[in-house]
Amino acid sequence: MKENKYDNSDFFSQYSQMSRSVEGLKGAGEWHVLQKMLPDFAGKRVLDLGCGFGWHCVYAIEHGATHVTGIDISKKMLEEARKRNPSPFIEYQCMAIEDFDFQPDTYDIVISSLTFHYLESFTDICRKINNCLTPGGTFVFSVEHPVFTAYGNQEWHYDQDGKPIHWPVDRYFTEGRRTAIFLGEEVVKYHKTLTTYINGLLQTGFEICELIEPQPDERLLDTIPGMKDELRRPMMLLISAKKKK
Repeated sequence: MKENKYDNSDFFSQYSQMSRSVEGLKGAGEWHVLQKMLPDFAGKRVLDLGCGFGWHCVYAIEHGATHVTGIDISKKMLEEARKRNPSPFIEYQCMAIEDFDFQPDTYDIVISSLTFHYLESFTDICRKINNCLTPGGTFVFSVEHPVFTAYGNQEWHYDQDGKPIHWPVDRYFTEGRRTAIFLGEEVVKYHKTLTTYINGLLQTGFEICELIEPQPDERLLDTIPGMKDELRRPMMLLISAKKKK
């Protein structure tokens, strides 16, 4: 994940104009589902991997968490997080997830939003997260769906009039590096199958509690361009798991 496009000024400017950047959690198409999957934060210590603007961090504090550590590789992201979502109970740290020191039994809850498809190994990060969670601790995350990442460029196939015909799915079982076009830039992501996500959890000491392929929030279908097309194929995968006691 150590590629960092978000500190590129043009890229960051475009990202800052996205609905989820402007409106926060309510502007994220999956939030109406993810919110229901989150555990009780009261009295808990929370780690947010790939925290971005800090929306999930401050949500955890507002719902009773005693301390949140937010990790992100982007200085620009964290500058915005400190402006938009400051709290004496949130500690923002600028580093790659791979470089974070996952100390044993440090957190009760680990959350991550749309980050792990930037990491080459899902099993490695699961093992580290399991180590830093207390027994029975909760791990909730979202990733881009394997159907979305398989082909690579993450673009619809269009007809001659520019209307999307279908979403290409190819090389599904060939995991690894993909070059996607996101906000006009080439971005490196790592495709993983659904099997890899499930077994990565099961083989590192987690019990899976819930798995959802969310549909967009209905209220966003008419307000965000292209959102209705998200009903034609899954874009995200949400999973909730617990560390075995």
